[in-house]
Amino acid sequence: MDGNNTFPSGVLEIQGFNISPEFTYPLFFLLMFVYFCLLVSNIAVLILIITERSLHQPMYLLFCNLSINDLMGNTVLLPRLMSDIVSTERFITYNQCVAQAFYSHTFGSASHMILIIMAVDRYVAIVHPLRYGSIMTNRAVIALSTSAWAASVMLVSILIGLTVRLSRCRSVIQNAYCDNASLFKLSCEDVSINNVYGLIFTVLLFGSSMGSIAVTYFRIAVICWTKKNKDLNSKALQTCASHLVLYLIMLWTGFLTIILHRFPNYPDLRKIAYILFHVVPANLNPVIYGMQTKTLRDKIMQILKRKVTQS
Repeated sequence: MDGNNTFPSGVLEIQGFNISPEFTYPLFFLLMFVYFCLLVSNIAVLILIITERSLHQPMYLLFCNLSINDLMGNTVLLPRLMSDIVSTERFITYNQCVAQAFYSHTFGSASHMILIIMAVDRYVAIVHPLRYGSIMTNRAVIALSTSAWAASVMLVSILIGLTVRLSRCRSVIQNAYCDNASLFKLSCEDVSINNVYGLIFTVLLFGSSMGSIAVTYFRIAVICWTKKNKDLNSKALQTCASHLVLYLIMLWTGFLTIILHRFPNYPDLRKIAYILFHVVPANLNPVIYGMQTKTLRDKIMQILKRKVTQS
């Protein structure tokens, strides 16, 4: 048994970060600033797309999916993390921990699914521009988005369900947050099935996203190379470069988190990688997509000019 058998059975202790007192509040305010920025930027993009009828198009509906997912994933993580940083006692109920793990893993899974759909959208727009309107309709994007969310929820529900069935003999989360691996490490039972399903889940998710991204971008590159059209190449570079950069950032921070769970000697590095996986894309998505998408950028500039004129 753990040394924490004085805790109520439904209460867990979160290990958190080992931070020197002089860095506690600087880190707290840094995370608060990061969270505030992603809230403002993502909510602003959502409001703009919802209120501007000219933006009710497939690509912008996908932006909405991305912003909603970023808001959900970071709201589940950051406020709790900030509270734990300044608190001397880091306790959480088991049910709250399970909920945080569920939403966090759903965020990661949905991020991959949405970026796959965005890659397909860019592929159709660049390779089949004349058929784009008939293929990527609003109805098709809504159906694809619903399928992506449903698949994410189903896969994560099985992942967390396999962990919840286990009995617990420990009460300390060896992490700064709750995730599936930290939860099933609380058990002294055989967790082979959790590891096997976790591996299948990871391979399926990363394999499908990496395969889809690789195939779509290879086809786009071939079309650009064979046609040698400057306008086409410029459009491809403008719309695909940001998508690819953000995908690679998300991919490698996700890989780091998974790999470092197998190396307990680097706990702080794993915690940092997981936080970066949440906050970096969430802050960059609205800025890069907003400023590199001409229609959205023009709308933002119009609103800013209107505000300046009125003041």
